[in-house]
Amino acid sequence: MQLSTVLIEKFKTSKNILALTGAGISAESGVPTFRGKEGLWKEYRAEELATPHAFKRDPKLVWEWYLWRIELISTKSPNPAHFALAELEMKRSDFHLITQNVDGLHKRSGSEKIIEIHGNIFRNRCTNCNRTFDSDPSKLKNSTECPNCKNLVRPDVLWFGESYDTDLLNRAVSLAERSEIVFVIGSSGAVGIPVELARIAKENGAFVIEINIDPSGYSRYSDLFLQGKAGEILPELIPYFI
Repeated sequence: MQLSTVLIEKFKTSKNILALTGAGISAESGVPTFRGKEGLWKEYRAEELATPHAFKRDPKLVWEWYLWRIELISTKSPNPAHFALAELEMKRSDFHLITQNVDGLHKRSGSEKIIEIHGNIFRNRCTNCNRTFDSDPSKLKNSTECPNCKNLVRPDVLWFGESYDTDLLNRAVSLAERSEIVFVIGSSGAVGIPVELARIAKENGAFVIEINIDPSGYSRYSDLFLQGKAGEILPELIPYFI
């Protein structure tokens, strides 16, 4: 990868680096994006199942879909893009990651300073006592009761029509406001809040680097657009920041 000396110097001297990742980075690991034909499961679209109303109407059906997703994601592994970001975190104490993905691949690659803005599919939450705990698919097949109060549990993810967790959102906004470099990786910009974070960062003077297969809703804020797969681009780009 050829970069100008001005950019190289900027990357080396900038403080507070933030990465915003979306479905595209996990698609390179084989995780379905749930868009188009990939979005269908037993003729249902994700938008029809990932809602509070769908869960209230038929929790068994929604859990069947999530258990299928959990088992599918469990067979996938982090790719070079995940590992490159984990390496950047290890080498730079001022690096943080905000992901829209619920698949946990960033954690499995070694990243720790993560805000999972949409939750984690491998974590459950009780609909009554609000307790959260790690998901055990083998047990969930037999019972979706909370071990604490015996009420129904749900995946600890953000569904369509739900509000963002206030604490997570405030932390994300704070990171965006003070970041000098922002990576946008594998995100289409179809979801409002992540795009808003990029806008906030840009308005506060951040240099925005977008890595995507195609231009996206973020592209209007991008200072550098790198077209291609994150798993190919990031391993070459990250050394410039270390």
